[in-house]
Order: sequence, then C-alpha cells, then structure tokens
Amino acid sequence: MLSVPVVLAVALAYLGLLFAVAFYADRRAMEGRSLIRNPYVYTLSIAVYCTSWTFYGAVGSAARGGLEFATIYLGPTIVFLGWWFLLRKMVRISKAHRITSIADFISSRYGKSTRLGVLVTLIAVAGTMPYVALQLKAVATSFSVLVGSHGLDGSAPAPPTSGLIGDTAFWIAVGMALFVILFGTRNIDADEHHEGVVAAVAFESFVKLFALLAVGLFVAYGLHGGFGDLFAKAGELPGLQELYGIDSGRWVTLTLLSMAAAVCLPRQFQIIVVENVDERHLATASWLFPLYMLGISLFALPIALAGLRLLPADADPDFFVLTLPMVAGEDALALIAFIGGLSSATSMVIVAAIALSTMVCNDLVMPALLRLRWLRLTARGDLTRLLLAIRRVSIVAVFLLGFAYYRLIGESGALAAIGLISFSAAAQFVPVIVGGLFWKGGTKMGAQSGLLAGFAVWIYTLLLPSFAQSGWLDPAFVESGPLGIALLEPQALFGLNGWDPLSHALFWSMLANAGTYIGVSLFSREDTLERLQGALFVDVFRHPAGERPGVWKRSAAVQDLYDLAQRFLGGERVSRAFRQYMQERGLGWRLPREADAHLIAFVERLLAGSLGAASARVVVGSVAKGEMPRIGEVMEILEETHQAIVYSQRLEEKSTQLEATAAELRRANERLQELDKLKDDFLSTVSHELRTPLTSIRSFSEILVDNPDLGREQGERYLSIIASESQRLTRLIDEILDLARLEQGRSEWHMTTLDPAAVLDDAIAAAGGLLREKSVRLDSTLEACPQGVQADRDRLMQVFVNLLSNAVKYCDAKDAWVGIEGSPTAEGYRVSIADNGPGVPPQDREKIFDKFAKAAENAADRPPGSGLGLAISRQIVEHLSGRIWLETPDSGGARFTVLLPFAQAAGHHMPQGAAASET
Repeated sequence: MLSVPVVLAVALAYLGLLFAVAFYADRRAMEGRSLIRNPYVYTLSIAVYCTSWTFYGAVGSAARGGLEFATIYLGPTIVFLGWWFLLRKMVRISKAHRITSIADFISSRYGKSTRLGVLVTLIAVAGTMPYVALQLKAVATSFSVLVGSHGLDGSAPAPPTSGLIGDTAFWIAVGMALFVILFGTRNIDADEHHEGVVAAVAFESFVKLFALLAVGLFVAYGLHGGFGDLFAKAGELPGLQELYGIDSGRWVTLTLLSMAAAVCLPRQFQIIVVENVDERHLATASWLFPLYMLGISLFALPIALAGLRLLPADADPDFFVLTLPMVAGEDALALIAFIGGLSSATSMVIVAAIALSTMVCNDLVMPALLRLRWLRLTARGDLTRLLLAIRRVSIVAVFLLGFAYYRLIGESGALAAIGLISFSAAAQFVPVIVGGLFWKGGTKMGAQSGLLAGFAVWIYTLLLPSFAQSGWLDPAFVESGPLGIALLEPQALFGLNGWDPLSHALFWSMLANAGTYIGVSLFSREDTLERLQGALFVDVFRHPAGERPGVWKRSAAVQDLYDLAQRFLGGERVSRAFRQYMQERGLGWRLPREADAHLIAFVERLLAGSLGAASARVVVGSVAKGEMPRIGEVMEILEETHQAIVYSQRLEEKSTQLEATAAELRRANERLQELDKLKDDFLSTVSHELRTPLTSIRSFSEILVDNPDLGREQGERYLSIIASESQRLTRLIDEILDLARLEQGRSEWHMTTLDPAAVLDDAIAAAGGLLREKSVRLDSTLEACPQGVQADRDRLMQVFVNLLSNAVKYCDAKDAWVGIEGSPTAEGYRVSIADNGPGVPPQDREKIFDKFAKAAENAADRPPGSGLGLAISRQIVEHLSGRIWLETPDSGGARFTVLLPFAQAAGHHMPQGAAASET
C-alpha cells in the first residue's frame, strides 16, 4: 500500500510532464519544426482509442467474459487494414472542406445543414458522457485501490464521498479541464492543429503501452515461471472452459461496434481526420496501429488468469493490473501501472473534450447566437475571444456532465459495460457517414430521420435500462416494459428474446437508423446545395485538391469579406491567408474591389475551419448578397463538370486502347513478315521439290528423243527412271494436296473405335519390306488397348507408317535399330517409335513438324523425302485430339511419341465442324 502524498506527488509530476511535452510541442510548431508531422507520432496519437477501459477494463472483461475482449481490438484492426476505402476518403474530404468535427462532416455532406449539426452534436455529447464518466471512475477507483488497499482482501473500493472537496474524481476532472483549456484552445482555426495536445497524447500512448507490458511480463515471469507455467496453473481453475467459450453472436456485435467506434467516436474522428497533417500518414498507421493493438492486448488474458488464481474470488477484476503487483509487494510497479491507467484516461478525456467543445461551439452555440439578429455579431469587432470563451466554457460543461454521470450512474457498472454504451451511441453515425461517402441519393431529411430513430431506440433499449440498473429508474420498466406491455420491453423489443442486451440494442437501433435513412432518402427531394455537396463528397477523388467556387449567385465587396474574416479569426491570421491566396492566384498585392466566386468560397472555407461549415455559410451570407440558382442551373453546372470528367476518362481510355492497338499492330506486322518469309520459303521449297523429279523426267526424255538408236536395255533403264520420278512427283503433289485439305478441314474422316496396337502392328507389317531391305533390327513391345481410341484407321495407319519410314531412313547404317512401344497410360494410349540414328540437331527441333522441314539441312547424306510426312502426321494426330512430339534420348537417336485419348474421352475434345465429314 502506498501513501496518499506519494501517489499524489507522482501523479502531479506526471501531469506536469504532460504539460511540458505539450508546451515543447507548441514551441516547436511555432518555430516551424512540427513534432506531429511524423507518421509514428500520428499513429501513437490514434492509440487514444485505448482508454482506461483498455488498460483496466480489458483485463476485467477477460476475467468475466473470456476471449471476447479481443473483439474490441479486432474491429479497429479491420478498419485500418482497409484504410484505403474509408479513412483515406474521409481525410481527403475533410482537408478539402476544412472540416472541424464529426458534426461538421455530417452537416457539410447534407447541404451544410445547421439542424443536422445540432442533432449530431447532441448525440455525440450524450454518447460520450458515459465514456468520460468511465475515465473518471477508473482513475478515482485506481487511486483508491493504490492508497487504501481496497480490492486486495475482496472488499470493494470506497464509493465517492458526498462532498466535492474530498472526491478524487472531481479534482481529476478539474486538472484535465485545465490542461485542455491551456493547450486545446490556444487558437480557433482547425487547420492550425493542436500540436501540444497531439504530442502529449502520443507520449501517453507510449507510457500506457510500456506500463501494461511491464505488468504483463511481471505476471508471466515474476509470479510464474513463464507463460507455460501460468496457463498450466490457470487450467486448474473451476469453470474455466465455460468462461472461455465463444458466443458467436456477441462476438459479431462487439466487432461491429468497435469498428464503428474506431472512426465515429468524436475523439477518434478528431485525431484520425481533423488532426491529420498528411494523408500519407494513414499508410503507416494501417500496419503500425494494428501492431499497437496487438501489443496492448497481449497480456490481458494472462493478467486475468493470474488474478482469478491469486486474488480473492470477490476481488474486482477491473483492477487486477494494480492489485497483482501490490499483492506481490511490488509497489513501484503498481505505481507505474497507475500512471499507465492515468495516461489512458487523461488522453481520452482531453481529446474528447476538444472535439465536443468544438462541436458545441460551432454547431450549437454559434448558430443560435447568429440567429439572434439583435446581437449583430457580424458587425462587431474582434470575436476571437468570444469563440475561445465559448469553447472553454464548453470544455468545463463537458467535464461537469461527465462527472455528474459518474456520480449518478458510473459506480454501478463494470468499465466495459459503460464503454459499450458509448460505442453503441457512436455507431448511430455509421449509416449517414458511409451512405454520404458512397451514395449520392442520401438526403438531409433522410439523415435527420435516421439519426433521430436510431438515437431514440438507443436511449430506450440501452441507456434507460442502465438507469434502471443504477436505481434511478423503476426496474419494472426493464422487466415488463412501460405500462406492462410485454412487446415494448426495452431488452426484448417486439418479442425478440434470448439476445444479450447489447446485441439486442444494436440490432434494433441500426435497423431503425439505416432503414429510416434509406427509406426517407428515397422518397424525399434534395435541394441544390445537398446535390452539390453530395457530388463533391462521393466523387472527391475525381476533383483536384483545393478550394471550389460555390454555386451561390453572390456578390460582395472584398473589404467586407476581409473585415468579416478579421472579426472571427484575428487580423494577423486573415492578412496572412489573404496574402497567400493572392500569391497563388497571381493577383499581385492589391485586392480587387469586387469579390468573385472563388474569393467568396475561399473566405467561407477559411471561416469553416473556426465556425464549422454551417455557421460559416450563415456568416458569409450576411455580407455576400445573392441567392442560390435554380436547380436546373446547378444541374447544368454539374452536368458540364460530369461531362468534362467523363470526356477526360474517355480520352484516357482511348489512349490506353490506342497503345494496345498499336502493340497488336506491331505484333501483327511482325507475324505478317514472318508469314511472308515462310511463304517465300514454302514456295522455294515446293518449286525445288517439284523441279528435281521434273528435271530428271525432262532430261531422260530428251535423251530418248535425241537418240532413237539407243539400245533396248539402255532405253528401258531410262524409261524406268522416268516412271519412278513420275511416281515421286505424283506422291509429292498428293501429299501437298492432302496437307492442304487437312489444314482447311476438308478431308473425309471415317471415325470408329479401334485398338491402336492392332493398327500399329499392321503398320509394322506394311513397312516389313523396308525393314528387311535396310537390315533393321526391330524391337517392339505392344500392349492391347481395351478402351480403344476414336480414330480413322487409314489416317492413323498413315501416321505410324510415316514415323516408321523416318526411323528406318535415319537409323544407323551399320547397326540399324528401331524400337517400338505401345501401351495404355493414365492420359491415353501412348506410342513411341525410336531409332539409333544421328538424332535431330537442337536448332531443328522446333521446326521439325513444319512443312518441308528436314533435320540436318546441310548434310550431304541426308535421306531423300519431301519433308511433309511429319507435318501431315501432326495434323492427323491433332484432329484425333491427340499430341505428337519429339524426344532426344540420352543414348542418342530420336524418339517420336504419339498420345491418343481413349474413346470415352475423345468425344469431348472433337474439333467443332469435324462431325459433318465423319461417318
């Protein structure tokens, strides 16, 4: 147990360190050396998501509900892994429109609606109060545990005292409010960013991660002999298996809730979107933030198991992180854990207070004051002090409301349960945000109706039951419904029983919200500004970054606009902004008298960074006289813009198509050149092959004609040569015609199921004379084919005879050998015909099946032949759905292999059109 002065001194010293970090970051920013323009600092600041609920409550959740605590980390991980689709678009839009808060974002999307901004602000404030109360409860209770040893012996921490002076939570709220006022309201322009606050939050994220890892390592290796020992001993706990079972429905609910909260909680939107200084930082956060989530959740389960095993049965699981080190006498570690919890709570409350105070000022107070014309705010002098005062009062109000919720209700529930109430409230923003980003048909009326319906159901099904559990509402309201109407039971609405209260509330609230939003949007009309804003949001990536002229037909004196901006932003900032605007436009240093649409839009965007989009529109409208154009005119503008975009896209598409076409033409030209060369080669080869026998016939005929006195024997020899060459010429012409018919698909085919082994045996017999003439040693191994193959017997015989003839021609002249193998395989019937000749040179293996191609082109002893046999054989085999290829064995020679599909499979591969000529 630690003494109160020691704990207070350490806590105050830590808060002083936070002040120093914030002060240093602000000084660096003023010197132009920003600390937050760093993706790692940005990612650490996003870890404001991990509050005291994470630091304390995750362990408590693990001890009460098992592994479902992991869903709170799974949701944000999914969102950041998919940052390209949602977060990137939100950041791009916010920078283009100078968005200041989530209320400003939603109201800007739906026509810069003031009413919608008010509604979103009220929902955000109501939904955040339980979360602020959670932080106050966590810090106050942890302080009580640390100094009073409550929870070590099973006793509950002492409740807050009745007076404010003795209530730790009150002084914590005061300290946090002071910090936010000092470093969160130093300026009112959203584009200036809260450098000190973001740096302090990033520092606190590092501290809480370090503290939780320190406690986790101590539990694993200080109180146990490692993880194996810890889990082995924890396995002896009674009811552990039931505790760590998985409720799939609740897992889905918690994952969806945490996904929504990661973006839609006001503090998360503030850090991720508003405080982002470089869109590219999201790429780093997409992997680093999930890694942080893994680290912060790593020891939740081990600490929970150790607490269940080592602490009394009625000890508060939410504070195992503190009580386990204290039981072991490690007061210093317990103090470090307390500082980690303090970091978790203060970072959340500070950022939430900044976000809510901005929303209250811009979307509640300023619109109300601007409607009071008798105040004449736009005609007054410098209003920056008024804006800062409103935000500071709003900060105090936020802390007071949070403290009130803590005193009234916060003591009654576990940390996780309180946090989930806020998560459910933030989820109500999901339909209007996602719909607004990807659906141009969403309307202001639909967004308002959907939010009202969802928020009402959230209050009825979740918030009011929490009041009943705290004793502030009659429990009968939850048990039997108002007036005893069973169908209206808040936690069994319309008879939906058996669901846990959170899943039940989320289902009905989101059904009412999304259903109403879509339904009303489909049956309501958008006004001009809604359509324009919808197009700008949905198509944000189609437009160049930067300002866009408004669609108002407005005119205003430049001096009036300048004076107006000065009242709200101060002279120095406005002067600097106007100078930059003039330089970017190349307008020199002299302002024109009359403002154009671009300058009016620029001033509106400038004010939007401080007042919000809705209030900025009202303020600029007070000096820019004019009206909105008719819907037809705006649609014409949008149509022209759309046509320009479409035309640009078409030009890009045409350019891409032209490049592809040019590439295809180049390839086609190369192919034509290749075909032209092949044609020339073919004609040259054909003429050569035809000329050879013709030359012989002509020569010997001329000899017979010129020499009638030749002897009978000599004349008969010349006539036999003429007859032989004539037959050779006939065969050559027949082969050329046969190949042409095969290539053109005009050959007649007589298909039947046959045994290829029998055909091959006949081919061997037909080539028997050639084999004997060449004294060829033949080795044949033929296996029958029971399945048979689908083929034309004569054509298949032609293939086998061609291959056998080639093998005999090219085998070794001294020791001629031909090997034939035929056998069924898994793919079909395989025939191989090999010889022991010189083989096919590597340079000829690719073209050996081409027309008139012959191996050993320049060899003087090349056997005669037309060079069409293999080309014809390939055409036949491929028509039979088979394959033919050349192999070169290691022993030398050549091996030609034919693979034919079995009869039952051949029909599936039969070429189209072949059946017409088959019998």
